[in-house]
This record gives sequence, C-alpha cells and structure tokens, in this order.
Amino acid sequence: MLRTYVETNPNAQSAADHAAATKLANRIWQVADLLRGDYKRSDYGKVILPFTVLRRLECVLEPTRKQVLETHQLWAGKGVKSDPFLPAASGYAFYNRTKHTLADIAGAPEDEKDNLPKYVRGFSDNVQEVFAQFRFEEHIQRLLDTGLLHRVVSNFADYDLHPNTVSNHVMGYAFEELIRKFSEESNETAGEHFTPREVIKLMAGLLIAPDMDEIKVPKMTRTVYDPTCGTGGMLSAAQEFILQHNAQANVFVFGQELNPESWAICRSDMMIKNQDVENIQLGNTLSKPFFRDKTFDYVLSNPPFGVEWKKVKEDVESERDDLGHRGRFGAGTPRINDGSLLFLQELISKMKPVEDGGSRIAIVFNGSPLFTGAAGSGESEIRRWILENDWLEAIVALPDQLFYNTGISTYFWILTNRKDPAHKGKVMLVDARDYWVKMRKSLGDKRKMISEQQIDDIMRLYGEALSIAEEETHELHGRVKVFRNRDFGYQRITVERPLKLRFEVTEETLEEARESKALQKHFGEGEGVEGFVDALKPLMGKVWATKKEAWAEVNAALAEAGVAWSKATAFQKALRELIGVRDPEGEVQLKKGEPEPDPELRDYENVPLDEDVEAYLTREVLPHVPDAWIDHEKTKIGYEIPFTRHFYVYTPPRPLAEIDAELNDLEAEIQLLLGEVTE
Repeated sequence: MLRTYVETNPNAQSAADHAAATKLANRIWQVADLLRGDYKRSDYGKVILPFTVLRRLECVLEPTRKQVLETHQLWAGKGVKSDPFLPAASGYAFYNRTKHTLADIAGAPEDEKDNLPKYVRGFSDNVQEVFAQFRFEEHIQRLLDTGLLHRVVSNFADYDLHPNTVSNHVMGYAFEELIRKFSEESNETAGEHFTPREVIKLMAGLLIAPDMDEIKVPKMTRTVYDPTCGTGGMLSAAQEFILQHNAQANVFVFGQELNPESWAICRSDMMIKNQDVENIQLGNTLSKPFFRDKTFDYVLSNPPFGVEWKKVKEDVESERDDLGHRGRFGAGTPRINDGSLLFLQELISKMKPVEDGGSRIAIVFNGSPLFTGAAGSGESEIRRWILENDWLEAIVALPDQLFYNTGISTYFWILTNRKDPAHKGKVMLVDARDYWVKMRKSLGDKRKMISEQQIDDIMRLYGEALSIAEEETHELHGRVKVFRNRDFGYQRITVERPLKLRFEVTEETLEEARESKALQKHFGEGEGVEGFVDALKPLMGKVWATKKEAWAEVNAALAEAGVAWSKATAFQKALRELIGVRDPEGEVQLKKGEPEPDPELRDYENVPLDEDVEAYLTREVLPHVPDAWIDHEKTKIGYEIPFTRHFYVYTPPRPLAEIDAELNDLEAEIQLLLGEVTE
C-alpha cells in the first residue's frame, strides 16, 4: 500500500509569497492605465507580458552583463563569432550582446525607436524566438506610433525583478496572475493557460510521493513531461517537489504548448532555471507531437475541458487508423466536442516500459470522461483499455469552484504501469470535495482554494486509502472506496420482444398505400398504385388475426382486380407495413422460424461483468415481460466510473407535518401582509 507522508510539503510556499506575487502583478498591470484609450482592453497583455519577460531577463543577466559585453567585444575584435563563448560568460544558456538596458534606453527618448529593437535583437537566438512569438517588434512600433513607448519603457525600467528581490517562486506566481488578468480582459478561457498553484502542488505530490524512497537516492535523475504545459507551472511544481526532498537530484523537464504567449513565458522561465529550452516546444501536441519517441518518469497535464478537436481530426484519425496501438490513439477516439481523453492517451504513450522503471501519470479532468459514451463508444473503449491494462490507480474528486474560469467539479486521474502488489487489479476512489477554504476575494469563478494543511491531509488520505477503506470504523472511511477494475465494466444487453400484429384494411390504409414509396416503385406512380388501392377497397373493414388469413384474401382481391401478386421481399414488407397493426394480443411474427423482434419494444440493460445475463433476465425482466429474450450478438462491453453514485448519501425528506406547518405559517403571513395593503 502507499505509505503515509508526514513530510509531504517541506518548505511549502507561504501565503506571503502569493500575496507578494499578487502585489507585484497588480503593480505591473498598472501599465494598463497608460494603454487605456489607445489599446483595447483585450490587447493590454500583448504589451505587458513581453515587457515583463524582457525586464526579468535583464535583471537575471545584470550581474554578468559587463563580462558578457567584454567577452563579445574581445572575440568580435578578433573577427571571431562570439556566441559560443557568451553562455559561459553570462552563466546561463542565454545572453545579450549589447550595452543597452531599459534604463539607458529610457534615458535617451530620442533614440528609443532604434535602441529598443537593437536591444532585443542583441539577445541570443533562443530569447529572440520568445519575443518573436510575442510579436514584440510590432508592438514596439505601435507604441511608438501612439506616443506611449517612452512611458512604457520608463515604467518597466523601474520594476525591480532581480532574482534576489523576486524569487522564481514569486515570479512564477506573478506571471500566472498576469496571464489570468490578460485572459479576463480578452474574455479568453483562463483554464487553458494555467492551473491554480495549490492544485498543481497537490497534483505533483500525489504523482511523486509514492516514489519517495527512490526520490531520495543521491544524484538520481528524473524526467517530467507536460503536453499542455502553459506557463510551466506543473513542470516547475514537479521539479520543486523532487528537489525539496533531494537537492542533489537531476530533474529534466519537457513540455509542449499551443498558446504562443504561454509558451514564450514558459520558455523564458526555463531559461532562467538553466533548463534546456529545446525541451519546451511550441505546437499542438495532438497533431504535431514534438516528443513522439520519448518516454518519461512522470507525466502530468491539465488539458482544456470540453474543447472540440475538429481542427486536428484528420491527423488524429489518420494516426488511429494507420498506426493502431503502435500510435497514440489505438484504443479509440472520443466524440468530436471533447478531446480530453485524447490527451490522456498521449500521456499513456509517454510511459516508460516497466522493465525500464515504468512511469506515473496525473491528469485533471472534469466529470465527463468518467462516464460519457455508451458501451462500444470511443470513450468507453478508452476507459476499457485503461482498466483492462490495470493502469488506473485512483481518481480523486476535488472541490468545485477551484478554477478561474469554471465552477464545475474536477478530478485527478492517477495512473501508473508499475502498481505495487497491494494495488494490482484495484482502483481507489478518493473523495476530497470537502477539503477547501473560502477565498477572501473571488478570482473569476474561483471562490475556493485548498490550504497547505488540507494538501497534507489529502496526501495522507491518499497514502492510507487502502487501509481506511478496509477499516469501517475509521473516521475517514466514507471518503474512500476501493473497487476491482472489473467492477466498472458492464455488459450492455439488448432485450428483444416479439413483433405481434393483427391485420386490417381501413380508409387510412388506402391513403397510406397511395403515399407508399415502396408500392409506387413496385406498381408505378399514378394509375399503377391507384389500381392496387382500388383492388383493396372491397376489403375495407376486414380484420384478420393471422397473416396467412390476411394474405389469402388480399391475394384473391388483387387477382379479381387483375393486379399481380408478388413474392418479392420489398412488396411483402410494404404490404405488411400497410395492413399490419401492432397489437399485444396479435399474432407473433416469425422470421426463419424464430420470433421476429419488434424494434419499438427493444430495450437495453446494463449488467455487471461478473453476472450471468440470462440469470439477470430471469430475475429482472421476465417477471414483467415473459416473452422477452436477449439478442447475444448485440451484447457490448462497456466501462464507466460513476464516482458520485458511489458516494451518494440519501437524505430523507422532511416530515409532511413539518412542511404543512411551514406552509400554514407562510399563508398566515401572506394574509397579514394583504390585510395591511388593503388598509
């Protein structure tokens, strides 16, 4: 079983750091006051974000700026390209070759239009790629055209973003807050950019804590991957968790991000942390995966909720059909309006083989992937694939109103291909929906947060889940359920009942005959069908109990009218549809000697995998409809995880007497108020 971790969050980031980050972000966002009028609100972030990155990079490079400049001039004076020597001089994988700073650029307003672009172009190529995604030089020109460039440059030159003043922790929070503000102003979906930091911290803990013994091995190496990395919050949290427990560990992070601004921030942040920036790639993971052939120790993601994947449909389906399980989507594809389970398959494809140590996965979902899709659907087949391979370790239900852009309930799915023996063949459902505190001030739809203590509590609950589930007297017993993988599977059986008909000719029958496409095709339109109708008129009002009797008289009537009888299947079917009437007491229709099923009476039942379907039919169906049977050829296997059903607690309604008394009191109050009005 998973152990209990009392030391889950040593050196946890304090509330003071969050407050400092919010204060810093608010101060930086004041630049919006300068932009107001000349810029739309939705464009504020396009100026504020790149300037913040620029100032942060400048502050990080400030201690070695002089040395970098001297090194550049030395080699340039010899006619040798200086770039190979500058990272060593700067102490980072990036540098700036110019003498400029935002302060000296602001000090010479008349030259700003030339000096600022030169300054940006003086950065190493990996930084210039970041500013290219911000389209920074376009915004420099626009600020120049609106007369705002000097004021904006002067403002940012005054911000102290040196690492000694603003830690990477606080700067990361500040970037996230700026992204959130930008998303609010532009009416974008903030959840597509980043996840609340306390949620990330909990997620990283649940992902990595079970490996604590291995994590503490001196100088061990771990890789972390996020295919929807946003500004890099999850990657940073996973790295920090490992380093908190082993300062000598080597942690390498990898990520891919679709949004250019988020990618630019993530890449600049990783440069500052001396990570390999080539490990942070721009693009759509579903259609253009950059790390297709790599596997990782830890994989985590918060993919967009309920976002359609129509734009990548051709690429995804091509990979599914051409590569099958050799690709990422061999298990199936979900409906087009929600690509969440595609991202989960991407994560699974990045697991290391068990013989190489295996991997652990954590992903954030809303409730839909738990149950959407009937047996045989893409969603059900993906769940089936995961459960039958015994990869799902647990699902943790989180409080609602945790995210900035939605108040819906969310869940962590924790998966691994190296379950310990106690967990094999089992899935834990952990209910952490009540672990929250109310925020003093809402941020969009985010009204709740998980405190540091509650993170520790959830970690303990998760670590002891198996023993808590077994101990019925445990105070937290109601928060944990443990099931076998097969418990989530079911057989979707098709219950048929026989088609029972009586046969008759009425006025409506004749009208329907005239409109029947099948009869028009058989007899020809106009006079052909009308001849058939005239042949049936003598039979109006006739009712037959059996098909044999009806067919004999209809055949005779047609022969008398000179209309040919046909044994063709299309004619026979059209005739039965015309004069056959469903009747519970009617004749059972046979097909190849067996009762023909009535599509209108067809029903479906979900039967647990371990239950005999015939026994289920006998117990649950036949007492009500004795003539029913199961069409076994149509049986499908499905999987769903009805989380809320397993944790539902029945609350009995109030006594009727109490409700009546309350209604009487309300009625008396209304009468009193009406009396005052009439007076």
